[in-house]
Amino acid sequence: MRNGRNCEGEMDPKGDIWAAPYRWGCMVIAYKTNKFQKHKLAPIEDWEDLWRPDLAGKIAMVDSPREVVGAVLKYMGASYNAKNINLEVNGGRDAVKLNLALLAKQVRLFDSVNYLKAFGVGDVWVAVGWSSDVIPVAKRMSNVAVIVPKSGASLWADLWAIPAASRIQTNQIGGRIRGPSPLIHQWIEFCLQAARALPFKQEVIPGASPSQIQDHAANMPVNMEFTKGRPRLNTNLIDGAPPLDIRKRCEFLEPLSDSTLSDYHWLLASIQEPGNGVIHKMYQYIAMVAKSSGWFGSKLT
Repeated sequence: MRNGRNCEGEMDPKGDIWAAPYRWGCMVIAYKTNKFQKHKLAPIEDWEDLWRPDLAGKIAMVDSPREVVGAVLKYMGASYNAKNINLEVNGGRDAVKLNLALLAKQVRLFDSVNYLKAFGVGDVWVAVGWSSDVIPVAKRMSNVAVIVPKSGASLWADLWAIPAASRIQTNQIGGRIRGPSPLIHQWIEFCLQAARALPFKQEVIPGASPSQIQDHAANMPVNMEFTKGRPRLNTNLIDGAPPLDIRKRCEFLEPLSDSTLSDYHWLLASIQEPGNGVIHKMYQYIAMVAKSSGWFGSKLT
């Protein structure tokens, strides 16, 4: 978490872009345990369960191209950050296209705004999204389990950063050479203290503390007084973080190369339905990024 990035969004210890994380999390799958028990369905454990015939039309998922295609790649035993799909994925692009088409038929709704609303009112029994979205909603509901797929998931992080524009000089009235507060480094150090993990352990803030990135943090004792009297969420997350064995298989999303972006473009174009639908939306989004951006990393992560 200490490496910088260069202007292409790639990890670079000599890069000019630096930030400090204040919380992080992962993609999760939430499902309604009462519906599963009533219909005698096996619990969800991994990405492969999204392809089960008994869940057809019962799934809502975010419409992020990286997460949708990434779920297919993880299902096929590959990395979110596969640089050459034909070489790194068994069966290549054609196999990914087939599994993507099958997933598109399984999912009733691809929508990063309304997927949890559909889950909440019972239109779907499964919701796939970011833990920062899913956990607060799941905690307000009963009979819901939230799991990190055992083969790993994508990771996200919210960061503190000092914008370069803060140093721009202005001639406006009251203007000054704007720079970072002299207290900014003290603030960042304060946020990174191990003691600041308390709000995450108390489940006041969704996500995990930066201290949880360290392998040993997963084994730290949890004081049950933090959540005494409150219902515990049925989840395999530990203080907002994936358990260590699963965490080793999780990945932060990396920028896509031109060739990989072309693969995504081809995959989404090959299964889009004319006129509308999420595949059409994601295809348009990929096309827009390809036309308007000189690099393809952060726009898709």
